[in-house]
This record gives sequence, structure tokens and C-alpha cells, in this order.
Amino acid sequence: MIEILENLDLLSRPNLDLASVEVNGIALGAPATTVPRQRIVGGLSSIIARYRGGTDIESEYYDAEGRSLTLDQVIEDIVRSDGFLYGADEINYKVRAGAVVGFAISGPHLSHFAHLTSYEEFLTVFGRPDRIHENRAYGDLLSYETYYWGARKHVTWDPWEDRVSFVNLGDFEGNSGP
Repeated sequence: MIEILENLDLLSRPNLDLASVEVNGIALGAPATTVPRQRIVGGLSSIIARYRGGTDIESEYYDAEGRSLTLDQVIEDIVRSDGFLYGADEINYKVRAGAVVGFAISGPHLSHFAHLTSYEEFLTVFGRPDRIHENRAYGDLLSYETYYWGARKHVTWDPWEDRVSFVNLGDFEGNSGP
């Protein structure tokens, strides 16, 4: 297995074989219980009916009856079923039926691509995507959402900051085609 975080150029491959890579030591299909708990700072699960949190606010989770849930309870539900595990290192894990089925990478890891200063340079390095969605609000272009079906990958280009801002790999909507 090739570690993506040690070989970030792999993210630019339009036909990356996800069966041959791992992210933070975790491969697609691995049991979600193998994600080290000390890396997890939050989660999203169907048992959460209400959430409160944000910058400088301790996260709070509540079930449908209004009972407080601990982060450990949320994590335990996710690793047994479906949801998202949010990592302190800005690596997130999508979980389905207790297995890791996707990764989302953001933050400092993507500074590896800081040498790209335009969308045209991004396309030269990452290649022509199978699908491009221009994310707009009130007439402003907020991002280019690019999808590479051969790699089951989605990459976001931020035209305001001229940078790669997000990459997800695996079983996310749009990553395998229409």
C-alpha cells in the first residue's frame, strides 16, 4: 500500500487506483474501528438529532429525545454503522456498514499544491475532469467542483484564493459518474 500523505502527488492522478493506497495508514474497506480514536475530534451520525459547536465552542451532541451524547457514544455508533469521523488533522473518514468507504482531505495537506496559481495550471496538473460543476451564489463563482470518475475523486478549486481546497476519495456522491 502507498501512503497518500507521503506521496501527495498521487492526488493529481486522474486514474488513481484506490485499492493500492491508504490515507493516514487506513485503507478503503478497513473496519472503521481501526481509525485511532485519538485522531477523532468529531462525528456525524444518524443518532445525532441536534448539534452545537463551532470555533472555540465545545461540541455538544443530542439525540432525538434531547439527551446529551458523548463523543465516544457518537464514535461508537459510527464505527458500527454509518456516518463520518472527523479528524484533528483535517482527514475525515466516511463510514458505511462499519467500514471506511471514503476519505476527505483538506487544510495544510493540500498546501503541497500551493505552486498552482490558476485554474488552468490546476487542470494541467490534475488533468481534464469527467465532470465540472461551477459552484455559484448570487452570480459569484465560489468554486470549481471537479470529478474524476476513474479515480473516484472530487477536487475543489477555490478561485478566490487560487488553491486546491478539498479532495475526497471513494464512495461520495458524484465520484463514480452520473
